[in-house]
Amino acid sequence: MTSPHAWPELRGIAYGGDYNPEQWSPETWREDVILMREAGVNLVSVGIFSWALIEVAEGEFDFSWLDELLDLLHANDIKVDLGTPTASPPAWFFANHPDAHVIDREGRTMGFGSRGMASHSSPAYREAIVRIADALAARYAQHPAVVLWHVHNEYGVPIGEDYSPNAVAAFRLWLQEKYGSLDALNSAWGTAFWGQHYSAWEHVGAPAIAPSVVNPAQRLDFARFTDHQLRACFIAERDAIRAHADQPVTTNFMANQSWTTDLWAWGREVDIVSDDHYLWAADEDAHIGLAIAADLSRSVGGGKPWILMEHSTSAVNWQPRNIAKRRGEMQRNSFTHLGRGADGILFFQWRAGRSGAEKFHSAMLPHAGTESRVFREVVDLGAALGRLDEVQGSTVKADVAILWDFESFWAQDLEWRPSEDVTHAAQVRRFYEQLWRDGITVDFALPGQDLSGYRLVVAPAQYLLSAADAANLTSYVRDGGTLLVSFFSAIVDENDAVHAGGFVAPLREALGLTVEEFLPLREGESHGLDWVDHDGIIADVWQEDIALEGAEVIANFSGGPGEGEPAITRHRHGAGTGWYVGTRLDAAGMRALLHEVYADADVTPSGVAEGLEVITRHGADAVYRIAVNHRDDDVELEAAGVELLSGDEISGALTIAAGGVAVIRTSH
Repeated sequence: MTSPHAWPELRGIAYGGDYNPEQWSPETWREDVILMREAGVNLVSVGIFSWALIEVAEGEFDFSWLDELLDLLHANDIKVDLGTPTASPPAWFFANHPDAHVIDREGRTMGFGSRGMASHSSPAYREAIVRIADALAARYAQHPAVVLWHVHNEYGVPIGEDYSPNAVAAFRLWLQEKYGSLDALNSAWGTAFWGQHYSAWEHVGAPAIAPSVVNPAQRLDFARFTDHQLRACFIAERDAIRAHADQPVTTNFMANQSWTTDLWAWGREVDIVSDDHYLWAADEDAHIGLAIAADLSRSVGGGKPWILMEHSTSAVNWQPRNIAKRRGEMQRNSFTHLGRGADGILFFQWRAGRSGAEKFHSAMLPHAGTESRVFREVVDLGAALGRLDEVQGSTVKADVAILWDFESFWAQDLEWRPSEDVTHAAQVRRFYEQLWRDGITVDFALPGQDLSGYRLVVAPAQYLLSAADAANLTSYVRDGGTLLVSFFSAIVDENDAVHAGGFVAPLREALGLTVEEFLPLREGESHGLDWVDHDGIIADVWQEDIALEGAEVIANFSGGPGEGEPAITRHRHGAGTGWYVGTRLDAAGMRALLHEVYADADVTPSGVAEGLEVITRHGADAVYRIAVNHRDDDVELEAAGVELLSGDEISGALTIAAGGVAVIRTSH
């Protein structure tokens, strides 16, 4: 049964969070629903870690407590995102099926007592997850409280790769289906190197720890296999639900915070994209990482509204230093997600737990109770979101795309690369951060998709690039697009083999160059650039020996191993332009580079004050500008229309308080 619904049957923006009533008495449940109504909660996620209390023994179910809970929530007009509890199998499951334990890359068996403990390749686990998903859907598909199904929890976290015998056997079958023959496998993996040739399928194993570096093509395929196995489990549960239910089905991603899953592939399997996002406390500009996650969630969902399934009201509990959010920060985080396309703002969790590993994690209802600052802010946020019903369903448009390719990231993360200082996450962040500071909204994209709707495409870290995807990027430039490529991109093909013709060869037409040699710098080493009108620019980490094939030089290295050689180039190809930067620029250099690239792409920075984040959502009859002030002082924004949180008419300018937010509606 295919879900006919694109969105849960809710009025306005979804608001709420994970609810774990099994940790509390029914008397507390009744207190909770009263407080939820006070806070404006209209959606809670239930049952995500409840397997042991639902299927009390193999094939034996007890739904009595869940029946009572769902009836109580329905009576209080609180809708339910009903979870399948398959991220945490019960103790009886492992007692009955000990071969379902995960084994890590070093050969250690993972024990019981945590979460995400089961092998996703275990036949017993596959059978068990379908059984409980089917039982839940058969019982609750028609329950009036249930508007959404939530399969599993954060696939790939904490367990992604599994090296158990079940996984090895499944990996061999996956390889046979992909390659068809050992000759094809040996060719793709380059097994002539180090004498790794395979003559029988049963000799092929998972890339466990070995005396030296394991074949990188094998490692890359194992990452693809792992993603496939996780997704196959999701699909099995989803299809079991759809046999009974027509509500939409989702699972909570961890965009920009987990690299195990290829979210582009997952986005095609869910009815609605949902994401969990937690600030990294050590990042003083963590709100920029938040914006990346929000834009990625929207992008993998094809631009449709999505759900922020989890974030925190204040501190988390699992980082080295768990920093509490400042007053108003929870609201700013929520409105950034809202502005970037989220139609649901949910938290982990409703009531702070007294026991277990997450007892120090913040909650909507904290240990300090209803008189706490956090709970007052939760109530205020619920009231604010309740004024924004008309924003639901509006969408975000972008003129700029950044390439984000999980397979390329998996390959780049492997061992023995030219410099440990070159990481895809840092590269993407550097380019995105400058675009963010310039007030330019960004989509993320794959290099092989239709890019014709974007004025500018940025490739900060496209280490792996197939010939077909390179041809797509070349056509994009030829047809009038502006492409900006950063160093250590277009190096290898889909099997992690260096392209014939050398580094950057598949983009030589678009960029007018190739790279003859990498010139990575020593730790702490940096040099300047000779760049007309841009004095004092510093670059570090990386230089290259660039061979020009038509590109014009914009800047040269003024020192280091590449002294006098091109550092930044520009090339006209057809109706478009290809830019290349062969080093890591400092903040001033990134600003100078992108402002020159904008001129080619006809992209204009927003011009709003530094630290004021403004995102636009487009509805059928109106445009909504969501403004989030990350500054410590008030700031003015030129605006006209109605500010929806206050109801005030705006003409000319709106003052947004320090740390405050605003939503301005303008009619088409």
